[in-house]
Amino acid sequence: MLHAESTPLHSPTKPAKRSINGVLLLDKPYGISSNKAVQIVKRVFSAAKCGHTGTLDPMATGLLPLCLGEATKFSSVLLGADKAYEATLRLGFLSSTGDAEGEITQLATHAGNPTLSQCEQVLQHFIGKIMQVPPMYSALKHQGKPLYVYARNGKTIERPAREIVIHAIQIKSLIDNELQLSIHCGTGTYIRTLAEDIGSALGCGGAYLTQLRRTAINLFDLSQAQALSALEAMNADDQNACLLPIDCLLEEFPAIVLDELAALHILQGQIVVGQSDISNMPEGNTVRLYDHQQQFLGLGEITSEQK
Repeated sequence: MLHAESTPLHSPTKPAKRSINGVLLLDKPYGISSNKAVQIVKRVFSAAKCGHTGTLDPMATGLLPLCLGEATKFSSVLLGADKAYEATLRLGFLSSTGDAEGEITQLATHAGNPTLSQCEQVLQHFIGKIMQVPPMYSALKHQGKPLYVYARNGKTIERPAREIVIHAIQIKSLIDNELQLSIHCGTGTYIRTLAEDIGSALGCGGAYLTQLRRTAINLFDLSQAQALSALEAMNADDQNACLLPIDCLLEEFPAIVLDELAALHILQGQIVVGQSDISNMPEGNTVRLYDHQQQFLGLGEITSEQK
């Protein structure tokens, strides 16, 4: 038995309001927030709805998937996805924010700059499951307020360490006290905190990020992304051609093509029973739903007939 897990994308009873639907892979520029990028893209496309799938700090650049129109219903799918970054660390210094935006302090250490061999050895200890204390300059909430609000007022809140996963770290370059890394990590990783911890482990007292660029999220990578300036210069047809279909966010889920009657039932919010490829699937599976014309309808969940 199958029931719709999310609101169907199309209703047979009343026509949907005309809107732009799809996923834009944006190469976010330096100096603007993710919310600012959303507002610009919303204006560019004259979209009724637009949202991001996880923020990038204003100083960070790179891949920022944006969901327009009906795609916003699935924007949470990428929140738990693996990500990849290119990060440049300045060793032997700390920043109040963990990056170049904060107040920079030089640390009094006598260890000197690490060698490439030392860096490679230390970085091995950061691979796998590790514990990380989230930074004060973050959107995590304490008593209903983001931590960065307390940080801006000079207050420090106790934060419990959380388990994160670092899949891989590769050194791209080491020049004096500037270490450039490629990082592949799981969800919830704060690269600013990782930079500080790496700097400390290298005997430099700490480090901060001078540059951060997100290069991949899940199956998407930066080569597919559009620059904001280029997007604003395009005509409407070229802009629309940059949008990926909504179901590109959902390729991890198996697909089911419904017959005409079953598709109608799903669109009316009814449960579908008896279609052979549904009955053969395990209970609890989330699936992509398509009609017989291969039009994406939404997500569904397989349940038992007794439920």
